[in-house]
Amino acid sequence: MQWVEQEIETAHRQGVSHPENLPFLLAPANPNGRAVLLIHGFGASPREMRPLGDMLLQHNFTVYGARLPGHGTTPADLATRTAGEWLATVNRNYQSLIDTGHSVTIVGLSTGALLTLKLALQQQPDKLILLAPFLKLKHRGAPFVSFLSYFIPYTNRAIIPTERPFYYQQLPLKGIAQINKLCQQLRHQLALIKTPTLTLTSTGDATITTGTAENLHGRLGAKNKQFYCYGDNVPHVLVSDQNPCQRDVMKRCLNFLTTTG
Repeated sequence: MQWVEQEIETAHRQGVSHPENLPFLLAPANPNGRAVLLIHGFGASPREMRPLGDMLLQHNFTVYGARLPGHGTTPADLATRTAGEWLATVNRNYQSLIDTGHSVTIVGLSTGALLTLKLALQQQPDKLILLAPFLKLKHRGAPFVSFLSYFIPYTNRAIIPTERPFYYQQLPLKGIAQINKLCQQLRHQLALIKTPTLTLTSTGDATITTGTAENLHGRLGAKNKQFYCYGDNVPHVLVSDQNPCQRDVMKRCLNFLTTTG
C-alpha cells in the first residue's frame, strides 16, 4: 500500500537503519475485515510489538505496527520529539487503516497505551487493548524530569546485548517529560473514553508504579472493560519473548478481539 511505503520512506529519511525498527504491515491471505494498530513503547521500536502482530496475522487480522517519531534512530533524535508528533503519527496510521475499509482496534504498550487512549478520544475505534498502561512511573525522579533535563540530559538503563539494536540504553529526560504531559492530560479525560477496553498489567513491572494501571482502568468510562494483573514474574513488556506468560497475554488479547460486545 502506498501509505505504508510512505511511512517506511519517512522512517529511512529520519535515520532508521535496522529493518526490524521500521513500521510494518501484515496482510493475511484471507482477511477477516478487521485491522489492529499496534503502538510500541517509549525508547523501543515496532519490533517490540511484532510477536503480537504475527499471532494476529495467523487469525486473519490485518496488522500495522506503527513507529513513533524519534524511535529506531538515536536517543538524541528522541529528545527533540513531542507527544504531539507521536499522536499525529498514530492518528494518521489509524485513518489510513480506516480508509482501507477495516474496522480498527488499537493496541498500545506502556507509552503506546497512553497514545491509544488519546487516539480513542479523537476517533471511534472498535476496541482498545492497553498493555502496562500507567498514570505514574515508578522512578522517584520522574515528576521532576522537566527541570532535571537541563542538567542531566539522559538516564541510563540496562539492556541485554541482543536487544540493544531495538531499545535505547539512554533515555532522554525531555522525552520522559512528554510522557508526564500525556499522563496529566489523561487523568482528566479517561471518563470520556467509552470504547470497550482490555487492560493487562503485572506486579512484577519495574517501570510503572504498582497499582497505577488498575487506577487508570478504573477511571475509564467504558461499560465493557476487562482487567487482569499478572504476578511478580511478569515484566513490563508483556508481549516480549522474555515474559513467561507471553502465550497467556496473546490468548487474552485474541479472546477479547474475537468476543462480540
